[in-house]
Amino acid sequence: MPFEKKNPTYDAVVLWVGEKSSVLDLGCGSGELLARLAGEKKARATGIEIDERAIYECVARGLSVLHEDIEGGLKDFADKSFDYVILLDTFQQVRRPSVILDEALRVGRKVVAGFPNFAHLKSRAQIFFSGRAPVTPSLPYKWHDTPNLHFLSVRDFEDYLQEKKIIVEKREFFTGARRVGVLPNLFAEEAVYLIKK
Repeated sequence: MPFEKKNPTYDAVVLWVGEKSSVLDLGCGSGELLARLAGEKKARATGIEIDERAIYECVARGLSVLHEDIEGGLKDFADKSFDYVILLDTFQQVRRPSVILDEALRVGRKVVAGFPNFAHLKSRAQIFFSGRAPVTPSLPYKWHDTPNLHFLSVRDFEDYLQEKKIIVEKREFFTGARRVGVLPNLFAEEAVYLIKK
Protein backbone atom coordinates (compact mmCIF):
# COMPACT_ATOMS: atom_id res chain seq x y z
CA MET A 1 0.00 0.00 0.00
CA PRO A 2 1.23 3.57 -0.66
CA PHE A 3 2.39 5.79 2.19
CA GLU A 4 -0.54 7.10 4.22
CA LYS A 5 -0.42 10.39 6.07
CA LYS A 6 -0.79 10.51 9.83
CA ASN A 7 -4.41 10.66 10.92
CA PRO A 8 -4.90 11.83 14.53
CA THR A 9 -8.53 10.70 14.54
CA TYR A 10 -7.44 7.17 13.67
CA ASP A 11 -4.76 7.38 16.36
CA ALA A 12 -7.45 8.19 18.96
CA VAL A 13 -9.64 5.30 17.81
CA VAL A 14 -6.76 2.83 17.89
CA LEU A 15 -6.02 3.95 21.44
CA TRP A 16 -9.68 3.52 22.51
CA VAL A 17 -10.35 0.08 20.99
CA GLY A 18 -9.48 -2.83 23.27
CA GLU A 19 -7.12 -5.68 22.36
CA LYS A 20 -8.68 -8.53 20.38
CA SER A 21 -12.04 -6.74 20.12
CA SER A 22 -14.63 -7.34 17.43
CA VAL A 23 -15.06 -4.23 15.25
CA LEU A 24 -17.57 -3.32 12.53
CA ASP A 25 -16.62 -0.25 10.48
CA LEU A 26 -19.60 1.29 8.65
CA GLY A 27 -18.37 3.02 5.52
CA CYS A 28 -14.84 1.71 6.00
CA GLY A 29 -13.48 3.28 2.79
CA SER A 30 -10.17 1.75 1.70
CA GLY A 31 -9.74 0.07 5.09
CA GLU A 32 -6.82 2.06 6.51
CA LEU A 33 -8.33 2.23 10.02
CA LEU A 34 -9.51 -1.39 9.97
CA ALA A 35 -6.03 -2.52 8.90
CA ARG A 36 -4.49 -0.60 11.79
CA LEU A 37 -6.97 -2.11 14.27
CA ALA A 38 -6.34 -5.62 12.94
CA GLY A 39 -2.57 -5.12 13.02
CA GLU A 40 -2.04 -3.06 16.17
CA LYS A 41 -4.92 -4.35 18.33
CA LYS A 42 -5.42 -7.83 16.84
CA ALA A 43 -9.07 -6.86 16.34
CA ARG A 44 -11.49 -9.11 14.49
CA ALA A 45 -12.28 -6.42 11.96
CA THR A 46 -15.14 -6.32 9.46
CA GLY A 47 -16.08 -3.45 7.19
CA ILE A 48 -19.14 -2.42 5.25
CA GLU A 49 -18.58 -0.30 2.16
CA ILE A 50 -20.62 0.65 -0.90
CA ASP A 51 -17.79 1.88 -3.17
CA GLU A 52 -16.41 -1.03 -5.23
CA ARG A 53 -12.95 0.53 -5.70
CA ALA A 54 -12.61 0.95 -1.94
CA ILE A 55 -13.65 -2.68 -1.46
CA TYR A 56 -10.83 -3.82 -3.76
CA GLU A 57 -8.37 -1.82 -1.63
CA CYS A 58 -9.75 -3.46 1.52
CA VAL A 59 -9.37 -6.92 -0.02
CA ALA A 60 -5.78 -6.04 -1.04
CA ARG A 61 -5.13 -5.28 2.65
CA GLY A 62 -6.49 -8.72 3.57
CA LEU A 63 -9.63 -7.32 5.23
CA SER A 64 -13.10 -8.80 5.47
CA VAL A 65 -15.53 -6.33 3.90
CA LEU A 66 -19.18 -6.57 2.89
CA HIS A 67 -20.52 -4.75 -0.17
CA GLU A 68 -23.65 -3.18 1.28
CA ASP A 69 -25.44 0.12 1.75
CA ILE A 70 -25.77 0.92 5.45
CA GLU A 71 -28.85 3.02 4.66
CA GLY A 72 -30.75 -0.28 4.70
CA GLY A 73 -29.87 -0.77 8.36
CA LEU A 74 -27.96 -3.54 10.09
CA LYS A 75 -30.76 -6.10 10.29
CA ASP A 76 -28.35 -8.97 9.50
CA PHE A 77 -26.50 -8.34 12.77
CA ALA A 78 -27.71 -9.36 16.22
CA ASP A 79 -27.85 -7.00 19.20
CA LYS A 80 -24.42 -6.35 20.74
CA SER A 81 -22.71 -8.62 18.21
CA PHE A 82 -19.64 -6.32 18.07
CA ASP A 83 -17.56 -4.71 20.79
CA TYR A 84 -17.23 -1.55 18.67
CA VAL A 85 -19.10 -0.11 15.70
CA ILE A 86 -17.30 2.70 13.89
CA LEU A 87 -18.96 5.61 12.08
CA LEU A 88 -16.09 7.88 11.03
CA ASP A 89 -16.86 10.52 8.41
CA THR A 90 -19.92 8.48 7.49
CA PHE A 91 -22.48 9.84 9.91
CA GLN A 92 -23.02 13.14 8.06
CA GLN A 93 -23.25 11.38 4.68
CA VAL A 94 -26.27 9.16 5.30
CA ARG A 95 -29.87 10.20 4.74
CA ARG A 96 -31.07 9.20 8.21
CA PRO A 97 -28.17 9.61 10.64
CA SER A 98 -30.31 9.06 13.74
CA VAL A 99 -31.51 5.67 12.40
CA ILE A 100 -27.94 4.61 11.53
CA LEU A 101 -26.69 5.72 14.95
CA ASP A 102 -29.51 3.83 16.70
CA GLU A 103 -28.62 0.70 14.70
CA ALA A 104 -24.91 1.12 15.49
CA LEU A 105 -25.73 1.42 19.20
CA ARG A 106 -27.91 -1.69 18.98
CA VAL A 107 -25.29 -3.81 17.20
CA GLY A 108 -22.24 -2.51 19.12
CA ARG A 109 -21.48 -2.37 22.81
CA LYS A 110 -19.75 0.92 22.06
CA VAL A 111 -19.79 3.23 19.04
CA VAL A 112 -17.08 5.48 17.69
CA ALA A 113 -18.68 8.42 15.84
CA GLY A 114 -16.61 11.07 14.10
CA PHE A 115 -17.45 13.92 11.75
CA PRO A 116 -16.15 17.23 10.38
CA ASN A 117 -17.25 20.20 12.48
CA PHE A 118 -19.17 22.50 10.15
CA ALA A 119 -19.03 25.33 12.72
CA HIS A 120 -15.22 25.56 12.65
CA LEU A 121 -13.80 29.08 12.54
CA LYS A 122 -12.50 28.69 8.94
CA SER A 123 -15.94 27.62 7.73
CA ARG A 124 -17.62 30.49 9.51
CA ALA A 125 -15.12 32.99 8.08
CA GLN A 126 -15.53 31.70 4.52
CA ILE A 127 -19.31 31.96 4.72
CA PHE A 128 -19.12 35.43 6.29
CA PHE A 129 -16.45 36.98 4.04
CA SER A 130 -17.03 35.23 0.71
CA GLY A 131 -20.72 34.42 0.98
CA ARG A 132 -19.98 30.93 -0.34
CA ALA A 133 -20.17 27.39 1.02
CA PRO A 134 -16.88 26.66 2.79
CA VAL A 135 -14.06 24.51 1.41
CA THR A 136 -11.52 23.57 4.10
CA PRO A 137 -9.10 20.68 4.77
CA SER A 138 -11.83 18.82 6.68
CA LEU A 139 -14.53 19.85 4.16
CA PRO A 140 -12.64 19.55 0.86
CA TYR A 141 -15.66 19.42 -1.44
CA LYS A 142 -17.48 22.15 -3.33
CA TRP A 143 -21.22 22.42 -2.71
CA HIS A 144 -22.14 20.56 -5.92
CA ASP A 145 -19.98 17.46 -5.36
CA THR A 146 -20.03 17.01 -1.58
CA PRO A 147 -21.10 13.64 -0.17
CA ASN A 148 -22.25 15.43 3.00
CA LEU A 149 -26.00 15.58 3.47
CA HIS A 150 -26.06 16.88 7.04
CA PHE A 151 -24.07 19.83 8.29
CA LEU A 152 -23.61 19.39 12.01
CA SER A 153 -21.40 21.02 14.58
CA VAL A 154 -19.85 19.79 17.81
CA ARG A 155 -22.60 21.62 19.69
CA ASP A 156 -25.33 20.00 17.55
CA PHE A 157 -23.95 16.54 18.25
CA GLU A 158 -23.54 17.18 21.98
CA ASP A 159 -27.18 18.38 22.16
CA TYR A 160 -28.33 15.28 20.26
CA LEU A 161 -26.45 12.93 22.59
CA GLN A 162 -27.94 14.64 25.64
CA GLU A 163 -31.46 14.54 24.18
CA LYS A 164 -31.15 10.79 23.40
CA LYS A 165 -29.48 10.03 26.76
CA ILE A 166 -26.44 8.56 25.02
CA ILE A 167 -23.40 8.27 27.29
CA VAL A 168 -20.11 9.83 26.18
CA GLU A 169 -17.12 7.84 27.41
CA LYS A 170 -14.47 9.82 25.54
CA ARG A 171 -14.22 12.67 23.08
CA GLU A 172 -11.35 14.20 21.14
CA PHE A 173 -11.18 17.22 18.87
CA PHE A 174 -8.57 18.00 16.22
CA THR A 175 -7.49 20.64 13.74
CA GLY A 176 -4.99 18.98 11.44
CA ALA A 177 -2.67 16.95 13.66
CA ARG A 178 -3.20 19.28 16.64
CA ARG A 179 -5.51 18.32 19.51
CA VAL A 180 -8.04 21.04 20.42
CA GLY A 181 -8.86 21.42 24.11
CA VAL A 182 -10.64 24.78 24.27
CA LEU A 183 -13.87 25.83 22.52
CA PRO A 184 -13.98 22.84 20.14
CA ASN A 185 -17.16 24.06 18.44
CA LEU A 186 -15.14 27.05 17.21
CA PHE A 187 -11.59 25.72 16.87
CA ALA A 188 -11.89 22.00 15.98
CA GLU A 189 -12.15 20.82 12.39
CA GLU A 190 -12.80 17.17 13.36
CA ALA A 191 -14.64 15.60 16.30
CA VAL A 192 -14.58 11.96 17.42
CA TYR A 193 -16.60 10.39 20.24
CA LEU A 194 -16.71 7.05 22.03
CA ILE A 195 -20.33 6.56 23.07
CA LYS A 196 -22.73 3.90 24.38
CA LYS A 197 -26.35 3.50 25.43
